[in-house]
Amino acid sequence: MDKFILILANSQSHFINVIRISIFIVMVWIGGLKAFQYEADGIVPFVANSPVMSFFYNKKAPEYTTYKNPEGKTVQNNIDWHKENGTYIFSYGLGTVIVLIGTLTLLGIWFKKIGLIGGLLTFGMSLVTLSFLITTPEVYVPNLGGDFPTPQFGFPYLSGAGRLVLKDVIMLAAGLICASDCAQQIIKSKNSISVNRAKF
Repeated sequence: MDKFILILANSQSHFINVIRISIFIVMVWIGGLKAFQYEADGIVPFVANSPVMSFFYNKKAPEYTTYKNPEGKTVQNNIDWHKENGTYIFSYGLGTVIVLIGTLTLLGIWFKKIGLIGGLLTFGMSLVTLSFLITTPEVYVPNLGGDFPTPQFGFPYLSGAGRLVLKDVIMLAAGLICASDCAQQIIKSKNSISVNRAKF
C-alpha cells in the first residue's frame, strides 16, 4: 500500500499531462462537432440568451424556440431560419476556437508558454460556459404541469442541457491546474538559467 501511495505521489506531473490530453480530446471532439448542423442548432439557446455572445446572431431570443430541429431530424424551414440567423457560420468559428484551445493546452506537455496560454483560455472558456446557468432558461426543467405534490422545475432542477453545462466546473479547474503547472515550469527554467549564469 505504501508503495502504491509513493507511486501516486511521484506521478503528479504525469497525471497533469493526462489532464492536458483529456482537455484536448474533449475540445477537439466537441469543437469538431460544431461543424455539423445538429450541434450548431443545439447551442443556439445558449448563445442567443447570452449577453456576451448574442450579438453573433441576427435574430433575437426567444425567436429560436419556433425553429428548433430535434436531434436526428431536419426541417428545411428551420434550416433556412438558422442560415439567416448566422447559426452555422458562428458554430464553425466557435468550433475552430475550441479545437485551437485544446491544441494549445495539449502542447503544454512540451512548450510551457504555449500551455500556459491554453490553460488560461480553457479556464476563460469554462467561465463563459458556466454563465449559461444564469442566462439560459433551457438549463432548468420547465414547468410542464403534473400531479407530483412538490414542484420539480426551475432552480435547482437541471435539465439535460444544464447538467452538461455544470460539468464545465471540472474543465475550469483543469485549465487552472494546467496553467499553474506551466507557470511553475517557466519559473524553474528561468531560475535555472539565472543560476547557470551566476556560475560564470
